[in-house]
Amino acid sequence: MYLDQILGERRSNRSFTSEYPSEDEIRRILHAGLLAPFAAAAVGTSHDYFRRFFVMGRGSKAMNTVTPLVNAQVQRMADGLEKEMAQNPALREKAASFARQLAMIRKAGVVPGVGTAPCYIVVAEKRGFPPVGLQSLAHCMENMWLKATALGLGFQLVSVTSKLSDNPDFCAVLGISPGEWDLMGCAVGYPADELSPSIRPPVEDVTRWLE
Repeated sequence: MYLDQILGERRSNRSFTSEYPSEDEIRRILHAGLLAPFAAAAVGTSHDYFRRFFVMGRGSKAMNTVTPLVNAQVQRMADGLEKEMAQNPALREKAASFARQLAMIRKAGVVPGVGTAPCYIVVAEKRGFPPVGLQSLAHCMENMWLKATALGLGFQLVSVTSKLSDNPDFCAVLGISPGEWDLMGCAVGYPADELSPSIRPPVEDVTRWLE
């Protein structure tokens, strides 16, 4: 019953208070991520462990260094999408909502979660074959998200982080080699707003029992 409650309360938080979570709370969230499934067939069980966590606090040297790198990546994404949409009418219709979101972020000059939340956490998953690191990171993020919810903390995915896995400057801050790890990021802090319950259809409306 408690798990059902956590699943129902899990939401995306985009507004945080200035209060920092305790180190113990962050460690518990990271431990939940460490327990998530991983692609053993792809990365094996080598001595050099397959998953790494990097925690940056708002105002820290690391955060101040990566913030413009993340902003620049959003700029590149927005420019590239605009060019593709200009040449592809089908994409122009399909990607219109995402393009508007990128334009808003570019205009604000702030990537939500990076510097706007007390903690920006980057998770690195070792690349292997087949290339399923991002799937493993999705499991990891879900575990961390549910644990943060159980602790009363807000959580927000920072998906642009995945585009920085080959960026030498970003990887240098983390102390890893570019191109060897897949990345995903999230923001964690105490939520500033109480969000409305998640709305989903009844299971019966979206399920077909096959014979």
